[in-house]
Amino acid sequence: MNGLKTPAGTALAAGAGIYFTAEFITAAAWTDPPYSYTYHFISNLGVHGPATVLGQFMYSPLAWLMNTGFVLFGLAVLAGVLMLRGLPTGRRLALVTTAAVLAVGSTLVALFPGSDEDSLWHGLGALAAFGGGNTLAILLGRAHRQLGISQRLGRTLVILGILGFVSLALYLTVATSTGVLIGLTERGVIYPFLIGFLLLGTSRPRR
Repeated sequence: MNGLKTPAGTALAAGAGIYFTAEFITAAAWTDPPYSYTYHFISNLGVHGPATVLGQFMYSPLAWLMNTGFVLFGLAVLAGVLMLRGLPTGRRLALVTTAAVLAVGSTLVALFPGSDEDSLWHGLGALAAFGGGNTLAILLGRAHRQLGISQRLGRTLVILGILGFVSLALYLTVATSTGVLIGLTERGVIYPFLIGFLLLGTSRPRR
């Protein structure tokens, strides 16, 4: 793989970049009242509204941009994994399957943004994206030798994936308590593996 110099690394880094860019622009456009990274759910950015769900008022003027970002992010990560080379068949299958779960989950989040009537599909999509992303970070880290990245980076990816799962467990315990820094807790689930993809895509080749 050898970092950003390969199409696979570029796609993985691009996937994370797409997500962060879409989130930042969409959040900046939500000004009345201002969007809060610590209080609001991430998926609120995909609900144009106005609507109120779980006690949170949702009004995202650029909801279409966030939902487009969700889809493109998942597809870019899946494309990156599909372009990986030098992996044993079983490990490659595990990586592709996990990336597909992430892509399907993030697409469901976009198609069913999180209003009351589509909360089931939205919830399933979010769990698939959360679980798929963190599992993918761990699997990529464990495959560091075949991917041509350092053991240190591989260990970092594993730690980031585990951190995401710990945050997921915490998030699931407070998901209906919107006053408990729910937005920050949710970002503790997704940001670790996104950072892992950026590190992987911009890493130097192992010598």
